[in-house]
Amino acid sequence: MTRRKVKLAFIVNNSSRKNNLPKRKRGLFKKAYEIFTLCGINAGAIIYSPYDPTPEVWPSVEGYEPSDYYFLELAEIDRHNNMFNQQEFVQQRITKADKLLLKKKKDNREVNLMEDMYRFLQIGQLTILAGVHTKPALARDLNDLGYLVDMYLNSRNRLILILEGGSDVEIGESL
Repeated sequence: MTRRKVKLAFIVNNSSRKNNLPKRKRGLFKKAYEIFTLCGINAGAIIYSPYDPTPEVWPSVEGYEPSDYYFLELAEIDRHNNMFNQQEFVQQRITKADKLLLKKKKDNREVNLMEDMYRFLQIGQLTILAGVHTKPALARDLNDLGYLVDMYLNSRNRLILILEGGSDVEIGESL
């Protein structure tokens, strides 16, 4: 039986949530042990459960105390520096995903404009299909395309100037 990716969401069914808790605790304690063993880092875990009045501690209450003292010795701001709840975690992931989406949209737009620029340069004329763009979008696209064509031509002219020896910049240096 293959393992499948678990959807991270609150388990609504109370009995299913209660049955999953011990398995998840064992997995968490196993990961803490692996970090402790493989990396040589003092690690510990405390789990408070609504089903058990006493918290579970790994490796043990006595073994956890040095890590606890180290944590308590940290300044308040350092203790809470990287701590966040599930809502903050999800919000952080959403923000990162939005930034990545904007970056990908920008990259795709630049690639499309570059392809259009090369195609238009090969044809030698601009051909616009009627009804594909609204006028403001068309004007923005043409302005962006014009800017890219100017940048491309400027870089080519500069390269020609360098190759002809009319510039102080050597070949291989950053343009």
